[in-house]
Amino acid sequence: MSIKRVRKAILTGGGRATRLRPITSTINKHLIPLANKPMIFHAIQKVVDAGVEEIFINVNPGDTELQKYIGDGGHWGVKITYFEQEGGPQGVAHVVKQAEKFIGKDPFIFFLSDNVVLGDLKPMVAEFMENKYDCMLALSSVPNPKAFGVPVFNEKNELVDVLEKPENPPNSFAVTGIYIYGPEVFFKAFDNIEKSSRGEYEISSVHSHFLKNNYKVGYKEITGWWKDTGQPHDLILANKLLLDELKEEEFSVQGQIEEGAKISGKVHIGAGTTVRNDVQIIGPVTIGENCVLENCIIGPYATIGSGCIIKNAQVSNSIILKNCTLDCPLKFTESIVGEKAEVIKKRTDECRRMIIGEQTVIEV
Repeated sequence: MSIKRVRKAILTGGGRATRLRPITSTINKHLIPLANKPMIFHAIQKVVDAGVEEIFINVNPGDTELQKYIGDGGHWGVKITYFEQEGGPQGVAHVVKQAEKFIGKDPFIFFLSDNVVLGDLKPMVAEFMENKYDCMLALSSVPNPKAFGVPVFNEKNELVDVLEKPENPPNSFAVTGIYIYGPEVFFKAFDNIEKSSRGEYEISSVHSHFLKNNYKVGYKEITGWWKDTGQPHDLILANKLLLDELKEEEFSVQGQIEEGAKISGKVHIGAGTTVRNDVQIIGPVTIGENCVLENCIIGPYATIGSGCIIKNAQVSNSIILKNCTLDCPLKFTESIVGEKAEVIKKRTDECRRMIIGEQTVIEV
């Protein structure tokens, strides 16, 4: 079957992201802002740039948060459809199986939306089509391959298997969360795998089935940068690199800047934001709409959400979600502050009053 173009993609939007609590206690992980855009927006843009016209996003049962933020795809000139993962979480491969009725007999990209990639997916798609692969995997060298699916190569450097989270990885490569599949092959393979010992349908089991049954599986190493944002420090690093990656035209100053404020480097300031004369901003930095900045230093590598009030503080290499108040003489770095959080100076030094949620981290 000749494939002229990959027009469909499945993106992940479900899961509970327990490793990112308490931030994800009140917000879907895929909506956490990186460079002031929800994480999933970056994934959508990647597949759209690769030629995709229809996107299918899985959501948790009853969840409507993603639909409200993302919409029907008109912003990107594509069609977006949402589907619930029935029967509860049963693994990444099960997400794809649930979208079979949407994919039909077409080739498709499967993109785990919490993966951040710098670079273009078009060369990977082109190689997939040119070589008429049944499956194409993206690989990346990582320091901890045992946390991922790991490819296995023979003495001829041919891909022969994929192991899911092996205790003793045979190499330092990880199979990243970016896959391309040919017509129907994924669903035929899924029907021939079983749940793993942890009770999930593993995507690595599908790939292993391909390789053991003479399917044509290609791979391409991501030589730029890839990150699975499963931990808070991963989000901080992804935000930093995405800020570096933003084009000049994505930085603009739209707010009210008082004379005396010092702004240097690439800085975006949203409409309605007020920057007082005693503020210093060091790019790259992106600041949302309707913020108030006073007697503070922002940046480098800070993402500030809309509606924030920041006074008397220093914020660098951090993600501050919307409607937060930081009003205290503290330096925030490598920090993530959740929506509507307040960090304020107490009037006396006798003690500190705190209301701290589950899995909160505070350094004093």
